[in-house]
Amino acid sequence: MNRFNPLLIVALISMMALVGCNNGEQSSTTQTPPSGTSASETAASPTPTSTTTATTPVATTDFQGLQGVVTNTKAAVEAGNFSKAKGEFEKFEGFWSKVEDGVKAKSPTTYKEIEDKADETKAGLKVSAPNKQKVLTALEVLNKDITSVAKP
Repeated sequence: MNRFNPLLIVALISMMALVGCNNGEQSSTTQTPPSGTSASETAASPTPTSTTTATTPVATTDFQGLQGVVTNTKAAVEAGNFSKAKGEFEKFEGFWSKVEDGVKAKSPTTYKEIEDKADETKAGLKVSAPNKQKVLTALEVLNKDITSVAKP
C-alpha cells in the first residue's frame, strides 16, 4: 500500500497535466480560426477592437448595449423599482470595459464625465432610499455622453 500511494499521486498529477494541456489546445483553436470572422476575431482578441475596422460593429454593439442599460435603468427608476434599476445598472461595467479605452482616447473630458456619472448612478442606487430625481439626472447626462462618443 505504501508503494501504491506515490504511484497514485504521480498518475493523478499526470492526468491533470494532460487535461490542462488538452483544454489549452481546444481553446486556442477556437479563438484563432484560420479564416476568422469579425465576431470570432473579436472574441479571441478584444484588444484590437479599437485599432481594426473589422471590429467596429462590435464597438457599435457595445455602445448600443450601454445605451440599453441606461434606458432600462432609467425606466426602472421612473417606475420607482430601484432594486430592478440596480440590477440593470450592474450590466453597465460589462459594456463600458469594452469601449472605455477608445472613449478615453477620443474624448478624455467625456470619458471622465461618463465615469463620474456612472459612479454617481451606482452610488445613488445603493442607498436605502434613492433620490429619484438625482439618479434620473445622472442617467440622462450619461446617456447624452454615451450617444455623443458612440458616433464615429
